Formats: sequence, structure tokens, C-alpha cells
Amino acid sequence: MDVGAYLSRIGYQGPTEPTLEMLRGLHRCHLFSVPFESLSVHCGEPITLALPLLYDKIVRRRRGGFCYENNGLFQWLLRALGFCVVGLAGRVRNRFTGRLGPPCDHLVLLARLGDQRFLCDVGFGDGFLEPLWLEPGLEQPQEGGTFRLGLAGGVWALERLRAPGEEGQMLYTFTLEERELGDFATMCCYHQQAPSSIFACKSFCSLPQPGGGRLTYMGWRLIATRGGERTETPLQPHEIPALLQHAFGAQLSGTLVPKDQEIQPPPRRGGDGASSPPLNEGAPRNEVEGPRNTPGCPAQSCREGEL
Repeated sequence: MDVGAYLSRIGYQGPTEPTLEMLRGLHRCHLFSVPFESLSVHCGEPITLALPLLYDKIVRRRRGGFCYENNGLFQWLLRALGFCVVGLAGRVRNRFTGRLGPPCDHLVLLARLGDQRFLCDVGFGDGFLEPLWLEPGLEQPQEGGTFRLGLAGGVWALERLRAPGEEGQMLYTFTLEERELGDFATMCCYHQQAPSSIFACKSFCSLPQPGGGRLTYMGWRLIATRGGERTETPLQPHEIPALLQHAFGAQLSGTLVPKDQEIQPPPRRGGDGASSPPLNEGAPRNEVEGPRNTPGCPAQSCREGEL
């Protein structure tokens, strides 16, 4: 695995000292170059959380991935460049079901520069474009919107604000317990199979666009958003592979089976030891999404009681 090839892949040409300027530049370059996508799930390509495999897919084959892949490899890059960075486990608020995901549902990164800490996330899709200061209550405006972190009972929550000073929409929660990439193996399997996961239910590929907006392929549609405007273009199956290569730089090695299936809300369950979300918006304790003996997944869980 070569740092120079990785930097070339994401188009980064800035300084190479571990500074906040470099961290911001790497974060933006990665987001604008490496798609957030579920294509492997729908091309018959099993996803395994091994760094050499992630490097081959993202750097050599110029593909993207979901959070475990993008953030997992980005963590390796940051460490190779001299940053102090650890992985954290998050729980995403599903915009289709309105519920929080299970523990280890999302991998997010925490970088330290001196006595300052920054939240990094290049594997969420439509999120923040530059690292966020880990400071509760601080409104942080940037190109992708205004974001705020909340903290209650040891659980952090990321919000996107509709307007400065107003109530926000919760995106996900996380704790500061350090995690290794292997801790996410069970949930990586879950997201490739579960009918409650967007990755299993929808074939998609998405990138932010220079100057604002986002371009997303999903199922049999191409969706473009900019400001408050949204346009959808229907696609024929034979058009999709060429579109993916032209618009997202994604050349498929397998045959894509397009999918845009409705996400099934998981059964309600209680008493799993999961923490309640720290903000008013989110899932009650008895409405937590989680894998329950998903066929083909390892039996071990992600230590649910610790979060």
C-alpha cells in the first residue's frame, strides 16, 4: 500500500505535514473523489474489512464504498501521514425508517492535533465536508451546511441545522470508545444482507459536486440536487454501467443488478442495553435497529452492552 498512490487517487497536492490545513484538504479531496456507494453488494463482490483489499478497491480500482471501507482506509492514510487518529462506533438515524441503527452501525474517525480533537467522516454520504471540532454545542457552518455536536450521558450526537440557532436534524450518535476495524465485521456482513439496510436494499453511488449539490445514482434513476432543487432522470439498465464510469469514475468488475427496494423497518426490541439517543429526535430505546442472527453473518455481536 503506497501513500503517494493514495494521494494521487484523491487528487491531493497540498502540504504533507500533519496540520489542520492538511487534514481539511485530505478530507475534502477524499469526499469529492471517492464515491459513497453500495455497488459491490449488487455486483456479487463480498466486502471484507482487510486493509489491502480496501486499498486495492479504492486506490487501484478507483472505486468507492460505504463507511467501513472509506473511513477504514482513510484512517490508515492519516496514520501513515503522522496523524493521531482512532476509530469510533456510531449509530445512524435511518432517514427512511426514522430509527437509530445498532451498535457498530457506522465507523467514524477522531483525529487529535495537539490538544484539539476533530471528527472526521468520509463514509457517510451527504454529511460534513471538513472535519468538525469535537466541541459540544458549537455551531460549525461550512459549505455543506451548519453542523452541531451534542453530548449527553457520554453519547455524542451529530446534527445538521436547518438554520443557525434553530433546531437540527440528528444524523447519527457515537461514543469515544476506541474501536478497531475488525470490531465492525459483523455489521459489515449485516449491511450486505439485511432488509433493514439501505446498502442491501438500494444500489447507489453518490458524490458531492464542486460548487454545491450532489449527484446520486440509485436503482434506475440519476438524482441531482443543488440548493432546494432536485431533478431525477430515469435510466435504462444498459445505460447504468457507462453512467457510473463517466459520472463517478466507477468501472465495475461484475454485473450490476440494479435495486431500489423499500427498506423494511426492523422489529421492535427492548432491553438490549443500548443507550438512548441524547437528543429529542431519534429512536426510543425499544425502537433500535439491529441484526438478529442474519443468515451468513458471524455469531458474535459488537459488544452492544458497552455502548
